[in-house]
Amino acid sequence: MYLPNINEFPKFSLKRLLSTCFGNNDSGGKQICILIDLPDLALMHGHKFLDSSEFSVQKYAHDVFLRDLKNGVSQDLNYSGNDIFAFKTTGGSNLDPEDAATNFNGDSLSLENDIYPKYDIILAITDYSLTAPLTASAKIHGFRGATLHGVNDIILNSGLAVDYNEISKQSELFRSVLDQSDSFELDFEVLGKKSTLTINCQNQSAQKSHGLCPGGIPDVANLPAGEVYFVPTSASGSFPFRFSDGTLAQMEVDNGAIINASLIRGDQQKVDDRNQQLKEDPATGIIGELGFGTQLLPFSGKDIQDEKILGTCHVATGRSDHLGGSLTPDLFNSRMNASHDDILYAPPKTPEINVSEVRMNKNGESISILKDFQPTAFLLDHLSSEYPVEKFLTSVS
Repeated sequence: MYLPNINEFPKFSLKRLLSTCFGNNDSGGKQICILIDLPDLALMHGHKFLDSSEFSVQKYAHDVFLRDLKNGVSQDLNYSGNDIFAFKTTGGSNLDPEDAATNFNGDSLSLENDIYPKYDIILAITDYSLTAPLTASAKIHGFRGATLHGVNDIILNSGLAVDYNEISKQSELFRSVLDQSDSFELDFEVLGKKSTLTINCQNQSAQKSHGLCPGGIPDVANLPAGEVYFVPTSASGSFPFRFSDGTLAQMEVDNGAIINASLIRGDQQKVDDRNQQLKEDPATGIIGELGFGTQLLPFSGKDIQDEKILGTCHVATGRSDHLGGSLTPDLFNSRMNASHDDILYAPPKTPEINVSEVRMNKNGESISILKDFQPTAFLLDHLSSEYPVEKFLTSVS
């Protein structure tokens, strides 16, 4: 994989990021705010969370984003407000948050009544992704926003420092190559075991996460951006999964959903718990996304950036309404299960698992697009107008 060094990126500029992603605000009058998540709302009162050794993401929200807004960025972009609010940590990716919120003064506030209707731009800088619920709320209340969960130094100085006009061009080119595919086949190897997952797309239009969120369209950008994705119509086969403790399991897929997990190596209880969840709430096993990274970035240790790196791919289970799918939170048996969970395949994240090949089936042809986390010669040839393809190894095929 080609991975640029952090010193190849320009210095982070919040002004550049906001003006590029949301466009010019020449008419003024736009209110902007920041949302953070905390396990106890009392930690927000009097800036208490800043005194803790925890909450590094929330400190970036305060020490970088809020600081820069107040120190001239808002004035330069004709924004006002510059407020920051906290809501209670959801505990899971893309789970709907509780409505209660607060500010530094300790006021009892409501997301639905006091925040969403009153702000034009909302930046969610959180531990857990808020993309799905914030996107749903944006469509109701008419705001635009961005989710920047998990931000760290590497993300700040690479994935958030790029020119998203250029990233958008790359994403569109990548999207056009994959557009209207019939299906994709993903070949996996883990500890000598091989398997294939087939994901059907039925010639649907490929979608892109490209970082631009223009005025007039209520929407939420996921930053860093740089992804092409599909909402599968069905899926079958099997694929390996790595739990956070390193336990490896094989997931059997039929009719678009995981139906059973079996242990490869590690903690059997982890696998038993997953099978119990699948039994009690089958919606948690539905394959809700297939995504491909389109950016040239260094690995950050956080999925929000690492899934955007060219050569990686990810499969997601759970809710898909924010992607244009039909799996909404009400279709789960438990609110706490209504998450959207990305399963990222990348060398630092899944060192035991190799994606040996990804094939795109389109127009009656089966075309290899990735091999061993490398774009193939076919893909590089089709991306050459917007990518520095000379930086990739010449041995790709």
